[in-house]
Parts: sequence; C-alpha cells; structure tokens
Amino acid sequence: MAETVVIGANGFIGSHLVDSLSAAGHTVRAFDRFSSGRPTFDPSGVELMRGEFLSRADLEEAVAGQDYVLHFLSTTTPATAEGDPTLDVRTNVAQTIELLEACVAAGVSRFYFASTGGAIYGEQGKSEYSETDRALPVSPYGIGKLTIEHYLTYFQVRHGLASTAFRISNPYGTRQHVNKKQGLIPIALRQIALDRPVVRFGDGSMVRDYVYVEDLAAMLTSAIGVEPEHDLYNVGSGVGHSVSEILESLARVTGRELVIEERPRPATFVDRVVLDPTRFVTEFGSRPLTSLDEGVARTYAEILEQMNG
Repeated sequence: MAETVVIGANGFIGSHLVDSLSAAGHTVRAFDRFSSGRPTFDPSGVELMRGEFLSRADLEEAVAGQDYVLHFLSTTTPATAEGDPTLDVRTNVAQTIELLEACVAAGVSRFYFASTGGAIYGEQGKSEYSETDRALPVSPYGIGKLTIEHYLTYFQVRHGLASTAFRISNPYGTRQHVNKKQGLIPIALRQIALDRPVVRFGDGSMVRDYVYVEDLAAMLTSAIGVEPEHDLYNVGSGVGHSVSEILESLARVTGRELVIEERPRPATFVDRVVLDPTRFVTEFGSRPLTSLDEGVARTYAEILEQMNG
C-alpha cells in the first residue's frame, strides 16, 4: 500500500483516521505534537513522528517519501478563529501554504484536506447543500477553510499537485477534546456528567448534520488512494438533527433530566446545514451509519471512564 502521512494524527478525527487507514493496510506515518504525551490511536505498525505544524523543517521531514498527505490539523476552532481572525490567517492558512510547498518539493502524489461542510455554505436557506452550491461562509473559520481550498486549486494549476478537499459535516464521538470548546455533544455530555447546566444557543431549532467519527474515518479511508472524479466532496450523514433533538438524545442515553441554560445565538451561527453526500457515495460507496443514540452512548461511556479513571 501507499506511504501515507496524517498531519494532526493525534487529533479527534486524525486519530480515528490513523486507526482506519492502518486497518485497511496503508503504511501510516503519524505526525503530531503528541502534547498529551502518548498516541490516542493504536500505534501498532504506525510510524510516530513528533513535530510542530508551525515548523517548516518539521513539515518537510513529515512529507518526505510520502505518496499521500492527509492534512487534518487545525490550529483554531470556530470559536478561537472568531475571537482572533488573524490567528487563523497567520497559522492555519499561511502554514498550510508552506505544507503545500513542502509537498511539491517532496513529489507527493495527492494532498487531502479536511475542509468544513458545516461552516462553508453560510446561510442560504436550503434544505441541504451539494458541492455545486456556492460557498458563502460568514465566519472566520469557514473563510479560512475556503481560502485553503482555493490554494489547493492554485497548487494544482501552478505545480501539478493533485488534491482532494473533504467538506466534513459535524463529527462527534470518542477522543473529542472537550477543552477545545468545540462540539455540542461531548461538551453537553461532560456537563451532564458533572451535574451542571447544559448551554443551548438559541431556541434549539438550529439543524446540523452529525456524523459519528468512526463512520467518518471509514468513509474517508475508502477514498484515499482511489483516483477521484472530482476534487471536492461533501462527507456527512445527509441527515439533519436540531439542537433540541440532540439534547433529547442526550437525555435518553444518560437517563438524566437536563438543566438548560439558554444563551443568544451568535450572529455567525447559521440556522440549518445538512450536506448532500451523493457525490461521495456514488464514487466510493455507502456503509451503515451508527445511530445517534448509539454514538452518544459510546461517547458518554468514554467521558465517564475518563472522569472515573
């Protein structure tokens, strides 16, 4: 199998992707700071490479000799990017350009990028969004992701670096870092476990496309190393759940009555984002998806284990 490096290998999606790629037979190099001290994925047969994303030298070492580079690292979250938009530009955007330059120099065959499906389409009032819809992000996080997508096109035209962007919906599940303050489900579950109120932005009617992270990793793995027909794919469940429906699932799974603390909906939060994954499924196939309650149950079990451990 091809030599494959995952940038951000110890992150939420990246760690599951390493496990999935390794199980599928890929030769995997895992690049990360490993700030937690140890890999959260199964390290068996995986080459661990500790390094800094903001170091050009470390990136050059990471991509050397690799066929495929999977960029699944972000220095910001939607919240931190909104708090300091220039941080996203100075770190995520600028350093991804350096990573792309390193890939060109190393002769990488294809570059895969984790873009966002939840923030890139903006508020267009559609029931679901396909890749042919306009990208109209209204948040710094989404704007940064779209900017990188444009740079992928530039590097394809200017340097011949093939690339694929995955517009990923709202992933949730195990290994999600609650301290990054990203992800309604793990944050709310931790609050429930601590007997604290759950924060709800707005009236609970906002709709998102949630996908369990192990399902997402399997979907992405099926596309790695396959010659694609397109350079852009939506990757999600294709099913929308409102915030209220999510909170109802959390209550069912935990058996707890939730105490809700309502806060105003931030101006950059869109009302509804559900992705149309038809293009991806047509090319790479479909697979059974984990139900919402089952995914929530697995996530809650890990949170309780961490708290009691």
